[in-house]
Amino acid sequence: MNARLVVNVIGLLLVLTGCGKEVRLKAQAVEDRAATPVLMADTVTTLISDSGVTRYRISTASWQVFDKAQPPYWEFTEGIYLEKFNEALEVEASLQSDYAHYDQDAERWLLRGNVHAMNLAGERFDTEELTWDQPSQSIYSDSAITITKETSVIRGVGFRSNQTMSQYTILHPTGFFPVED
Repeated sequence: MNARLVVNVIGLLLVLTGCGKEVRLKAQAVEDRAATPVLMADTVTTLISDSGVTRYRISTASWQVFDKAQPPYWEFTEGIYLEKFNEALEVEASLQSDYAHYDQDAERWLLRGNVHAMNLAGERFDTEELTWDQPSQSIYSDSAITITKETSVIRGVGFRSNQTMSQYTILHPTGFFPVED
C-alpha cells in the first residue's frame, strides 16, 4: 500500500508542476534581412528544358538565395556542376567549380576554385576563377588558365571568350605544347 501511495503522490506532483504558467519561447527577430537567405536548399539537382526538351542539368550541395541583399544574389558555397545536353541527351559541354555566386541584377556568374569547363569541341579549360556575363554573352578571367585540346595544351594568364567558349583569346600566353599520341 505504501508503494501505491508513493506512486499517487509522484503522479499528483507531476500534474501540479505541469499546471504552472505557460511559457512561450520566442525566436529572435531577423535584424539584417539582407544577410539572411530566403531559400536554403541542400543536395539540389534540377533540369532545365526548352520547348519540352531537356537542355541542362545543374547539381549543387548547397544553394542559398539572398533576395533582399543589394544586389540580390544566389550563392553556391559548396560548388556547382552544370551539364549541357544535345538532342540525344548526351553531355556535350560541362562546367564545374568549388564555389559560385550569381548576381541577379547584373546577370553575372562568378565561379571560383578548381574551375573546369568543357566546350562543344571537347576542349578543356582549367582555371581558378571565371566570370560569365550573360548580357554581353562573354566569359572572362584574369587568372592563369590552361586549355587542353586534342593535340595541344595552351597556358596563359587572362582569358576572354564568347559564352560557348568556341572563340577565345588568351591575353598573356605562356606556352603552347603539342601533345604526342
